[in-house]
This record gives sequence, structure tokens and C-alpha cells, in this order.
Amino acid sequence: MRSVIVLGSSGSIGTQALDVIRANPGRFEVVGLAVGSSRALLEQQAADFGVDHTAVGIDEAVQLVRDVDADVVLNGITGSVGLGPTLAALERGMTLALANKESLIVGGDLVTGLAQPGQIVPVDSEHSAIAQALRAGTRAEVRRLVLTASGGPFRGRRREDLVDVTPADALAHPTWDMGLVVTTNSATLVNKGLEVIEAHLLFDVDYDRIDVVVHPQSIVHSMVEFVDGSTIAQASPPDMRLPISLGLDWPHRVAAAGKPLDWTTATSWTFEPLDTAAFPAVALAKQVGRAGGEYPAVFNAANEKAVTAFHNGRIGFTDIVDTVRAVVEAHEASGDEVSVASLAEAERTARRAAEARIARRSVVE
Repeated sequence: MRSVIVLGSSGSIGTQALDVIRANPGRFEVVGLAVGSSRALLEQQAADFGVDHTAVGIDEAVQLVRDVDADVVLNGITGSVGLGPTLAALERGMTLALANKESLIVGGDLVTGLAQPGQIVPVDSEHSAIAQALRAGTRAEVRRLVLTASGGPFRGRRREDLVDVTPADALAHPTWDMGLVVTTNSATLVNKGLEVIEAHLLFDVDYDRIDVVVHPQSIVHSMVEFVDGSTIAQASPPDMRLPISLGLDWPHRVAAAGKPLDWTTATSWTFEPLDTAAFPAVALAKQVGRAGGEYPAVFNAANEKAVTAFHNGRIGFTDIVDTVRAVVEAHEASGDEVSVASLAEAERTARRAAEARIARRSVVE
């Protein structure tokens, strides 16, 4: 039986992880739970699973990981605040089932340098798919990684068609049910840009060998192309319980974690190139990833600020990535060795710069 700490247990990933654990009582045991602020739900979850160790807030979550023994820490926290628990789990030698991509992207070499081989197991459906496909060949046989993107609610629209879209429009994702920030990031494709950086850090593949292709059906979750011309894809109905289950017990599969595809029904899967003019976030993310250091933290922090401003009616939809680009291009790296403190300062600087740009734009309008 594998003991599990679930961080972000009140969120989408956390609650679905508890669904998987509940369905497999002889395989998993919850020994710790952490939420951002939902005390009532935390108390109910703790009672349901017989958990004595709980935490509210990020500082308590870090302490929980440091104090409680577990085989696996599932980090389902949203945002770069998840860096602390990620580092704590790695320091203790626990398997890190990582849904909190921001902690890896912002932490960069701090995280990868601390992790032992195989210690980080991706929970994002795209990276779980790549991890599964990579088992078909050796590292030397990999030609490129291909991340699939649903295209979000605005697939097929030109940039000029996106100027007046509303927050409600941006949250109307055709496939996935996610939180406000992640859903908006899917609409701008910032989320896919973050996933490109994540793929580079997880699998040590150069950015020029990581591609993004639009796949509206969200059935093929990502692919690996090998040097002999073969492409191995992982396909399943869109259900996060499958990659979550693999994160909890990698590389073993959990029976009935997700539903299989129905091969008795006629269906079509389509793939199309990404419109980089309408959705420039992926190219910007690759630029940021190559720069490394503080820049991914700046990219992520500026985006969080811009997304909030968009939902508050202060800027338009296309202003989100424009704001991020302006902040990234104006940022001057400190030149100091990257640390948790320097990354936190870079984030604060990026948020101030983003706010200043947003305020100027609001005044003009």
C-alpha cells in the first residue's frame, strides 16, 4: 500500500485524486491533506479518509510535507506558491506526483537539480502521455516531443477576432473543467507555453525539438516521435483520473482509473498547426525557457497578474500576452545565483511591472 499526501485537496486535481484513492482502498492510503483556505471541506475529507495530519495555507503545507512520512506527495496546488512543497517533497526523497507545473517552471534548475532520477512523475495529461510513450524507446532514439493542445474556446479565430472576447467567453472551454487561471491560460495558450517549458525540464529535450499541434478532440494527449519515423501516441477520453492514478503509483497502472475509448463508434480525430500569429504565447514561452534563470518566474508572475486584470475588466483578452511579453522583455536579471529568495523577488518585480503597464492602459482607455 502506498501512503499519499494530497496538497490542494479541495481543488480539481485533489478531489479527483481522492476519487482514485477511494476506489482503491487496498492500494492507497491518505496520510496528509492540505488546502489553501477551505477548512470545512478539509475537515470533511479528513473524516472521510481517517486523516490526522492536515494543513491550511502554504506554510502549513510545507511543514506537513516535512513532518509526515509518505511514499508519494501529490502537488495539486495552483500557482508558483507550490514551489515550497515541491522542494520539501524532493528533499525528503518522496515521489513527487506533480500537477503543480508552475513550481517546476519557476524553480527550474533548483527543482531538477534536487530531484533524483524518476522522483518526479508528471500528472499533467500531456506529460503523463509523453512519459508513457517514452517507454517505447531509448532516450537516444527520441527525435521530438509533440504536445497536443485543444485550441481552447477560440480555436480558428484570428487575432483581430479576439480583441473583444469576454471573461465568460474565455472560461467556456470545450473539453476540460478547470479553475479560472488554468482555463484562461488554455484560452490564451499560455498554459501550453508553460507545458513546453515543463516538457523541456522533465525530459531534457531541446526546445527546437518540442512541437505543439492543435487536436480539438483532446483524445491524443501527446506524442513522441522516434528517429526511425515512428510516432507513439497515448490516447484516452479526457479524464484526469488516469494520469493522476499513474502519478500515484508510477509506472504501474490502476485498473478502471479511467474509461477506455469506444472503438465500436465511428469517430474522427483531427490535427492542425498552431496559429502563432493569433496565439503567440507558445513562441514567447520557448524564448523565456531558453533564457532560463529568473525569466520563467517573470513570465508566470506577469501572466497571473494580467489574467486577474482581464477578469476584473481592466484589460482586454489580447492584452494578457502583450503584457507578459512587455514585462519579460523589460526585465533585467539580477545576475545573482538563482535561489528561492531571488525567484520570489523576480516575481514581485514582475507583478509590479505588470501592474504598472495595466494601470497605464486602463488610464488610456
